[in-house]
Amino acid sequence: MSKTILITGASRGIGKEISERLSEKGYNILANYNKTEIKSKENIEVYKADVSKREEVKEMVKYCLEEFGQIDILINNAGISEIKMFQDITEGDWDKMMNVNLKGTFNVTQEVLPNMIKNKNGCIINISSIWGITGASCETHYSVSKAGIIGLTKALAKELGPSGIRVNAIAPGAVTTDMNKNVTAEEWKIIKEETPLQKIGRPVDVVRCIEWLIEDEFTTGQVISPNGGLVI
Repeated sequence: MSKTILITGASRGIGKEISERLSEKGYNILANYNKTEIKSKENIEVYKADVSKREEVKEMVKYCLEEFGQIDILINNAGISEIKMFQDITEGDWDKMMNVNLKGTFNVTQEVLPNMIKNKNGCIINISSIWGITGASCETHYSVSKAGIIGLTKALAKELGPSGIRVNAIAPGAVTTDMNKNVTAEEWKIIKEETPLQKIGRPVDVVRCIEWLIEDEFTTGQVISPNGGLVI
């Protein structure tokens, strides 16, 4: 029986690349989206849900289990970003960032876990960011949310290891995605010059890390950062 992967935030960028590439490898995919609609295709079922809303997440997980019987792999990819000076961040800005990026990861993981614990097997991959490791000027609330995901990953890896569940995080560096569409050509040039490998990351670079983490059976609690050497 093919393994089933639930991917959140799969309508574009890294999430879209993950769902399409892994579906080609024969996995059953439930691709979650919220605002940008996507359509089902071979091996890919789609489901609309706001990960920050627990009831919607509960219904999504229920649907996935009804369709595929179990959830073997969870990839928490849904997220938002915003560039703002710290003094200009409103309480609403802060709450929205935490609700989608951090609480969303909490919601989906907690709903998926009973099935994984019952099966004594599972793989959870949380998408963080290089800024969750180093922090980013003018992206404090984003950095905090992604740092929180790293803390959640490490704590859960310890807690869930005895249940046969591996939990890891990927913290990509600068990657060309829709989330970074406001980065100017000049800014990309500067980032490229500051990166030892002298290149900008692509979604496929992140997907390759995910493929390895899915197949590896002795790695848990780790933060893998494909960033071209930007942070050494």
